[in-house]
Amino acid sequence: MAKRVGVDKWLFGTVLLLVLFGLVMVFSASAVMAKETLGSPYAYVAKQALWVALGMVALTVLMRVDYRRYNSYAVVAAAVAVATLLLVGVFAVHDSHHTHRWIRFGGMLTFQPSEIAKPVLVLFLAYFLQTRIHAMDDWRMVLKAAGPPVLFAALILKEPDLGTALVCVGVAALMLYLAGAQFKYFFMGAALASPVLYYMLFHVAFRRARMLAFIDPELDPKGAGFHILQSLIAVGTGGIGGLGLMESVQKLFYLPEPHTDFIFAVVCEELGLIGALAVVALFAMLGYRGLRAAVLSTDPFARFLAFGITTAILIQAFFNMSVVLALLPTKGITLPLISSGGTSVFITLASLGVLLNVTREID
Repeated sequence: MAKRVGVDKWLFGTVLLLVLFGLVMVFSASAVMAKETLGSPYAYVAKQALWVALGMVALTVLMRVDYRRYNSYAVVAAAVAVATLLLVGVFAVHDSHHTHRWIRFGGMLTFQPSEIAKPVLVLFLAYFLQTRIHAMDDWRMVLKAAGPPVLFAALILKEPDLGTALVCVGVAALMLYLAGAQFKYFFMGAALASPVLYYMLFHVAFRRARMLAFIDPELDPKGAGFHILQSLIAVGTGGIGGLGLMESVQKLFYLPEPHTDFIFAVVCEELGLIGALAVVALFAMLGYRGLRAAVLSTDPFARFLAFGITTAILIQAFFNMSVVLALLPTKGITLPLISSGGTSVFITLASLGVLLNVTREID
């Protein structure tokens, strides 16, 4: 029986602050570029605002839908089938910048199937693992659980999108660990994946250049090392208090993708260390409230659902910030709820709606 009348207000407030802050930063990071390339400084932020509005509608609806409705073979099988078809179907669409990441509808409307793969993966594992917590010492059970995550990761890697594939693998591994999978299976999985990862990093030309640039960006400051150097300049220029909102210099055609992959660098430059720590604090609060829901839930399905949704957001945020700070090699991955990206913000908000519904069931 439900113990909570309403949803977790701390979690809801944190999500609201992140998306509002994201809209402000998308406008700040993209206004000049949008004016020069699209004729209006509001081009990117208007599109992002539309997706945020749609995402908030989805969040509001889903936080009122009992999460137990998803605990059904028919629902889970349909979700996995649709996600797989979308991940395969994206290869039938004309590529963009030598990648197959988006399905385009008309002129400006795009959809990124890899974004829907993350919540579907969480849903599948929550459904599969809820009744098998005491059976995860069987390698055959682990193999069955790993099937869809490995398939999703392989298709996403083929796009190619190594960053999102790693997020999927990371979320799946953490959920399997929560279910009681033994360390030896993770070591075996890592051993099997290592040759593939090594090939992808060092035998694919653009990734090898990024790895070498990560080690020493000064070797190619105008090529592979450009992203890292410009990002570090932005972060260093901000200092403690920043240059002020809208005052970033690096976003003026120096910093690549300032409103998407490198928006955290603009935050650091304009709002300084104080602004950067505020963003980290908001994600920490989101993580705390989400993991709290997972820990306090007495329903195994709800526990895995809350844990998976929360860790997916936190892992992606960690990857994005680490790339901006040159702690990880450059990869195309957005900062959840803040970076410009319609599919990302919509799917993330919808997933958080499910998480908020779970919080109704706890003290």
